[in-house]
Amino acid sequence: MAFSKPIAGALALALAGTAALAYAVTKGPDPRPAPGEPTLAEVRLATERFQDVNVALAEGYLRDPANLCETAEMMGRPAKLGAMGVHYFRPDLLGLTAEEPRVDGNGAHTDFRRPSILIYEPQADGSMELVAVENLVFRAAWEARYGARRPSFHGVAYDQMEDDPNTPADEAHMFQPHFDRHVWIYRENPNGVFAPFNPAVTCEHHRGPKAHGHAD
Repeated sequence: MAFSKPIAGALALALAGTAALAYAVTKGPDPRPAPGEPTLAEVRLATERFQDVNVALAEGYLRDPANLCETAEMMGRPAKLGAMGVHYFRPDLLGLTAEEPRVDGNGAHTDFRRPSILIYEPQADGSMELVAVENLVFRAAWEARYGARRPSFHGVAYDQMEDDPNTPADEAHMFQPHFDRHVWIYRENPNGVFAPFNPAVTCEHHRGPKAHGHAD
């Protein structure tokens, strides 16, 4: 699927913007998987090949064209919360369908054995190290299939992102309402395995924009 830079840039901002709304989640022991869900070990086994970013690219993942390495500080949160990294995503798994008036999609993909998003940390030598996996679904598409209950993973509901028309900021970053979930299986996260930001991740070696002009 071909898409323009506006839709790609909005995608990157939405992926990070969701995290800014719900950065304090799940500390302590990880919840147990629900029946039919993979364990974290199974998710890692299914995604280990993506530790080579070239494998991810060969399988259809696209690097965020805006080339942002997201940090908590960039999102208006305390710097001590850490960073996420650079997002690589699969447009087909997200089901992207439109960019006007807001980016939209019809995907409802939530299988973490084949995540729609991979997150990498830039390294000093220019390479990329896989640190987390993520899934994102659009609310309307999800609710049309499964009703009003949010998707969840290991008993933890996905974070929700929606613009509040009563505020000057666009909390959804030009996206239709959506849900997402981060899973830190390649870099231990003191904030919790499902927290959006990780203080053990850095954008220090990122070769690209250090910030963006969107307020949260």
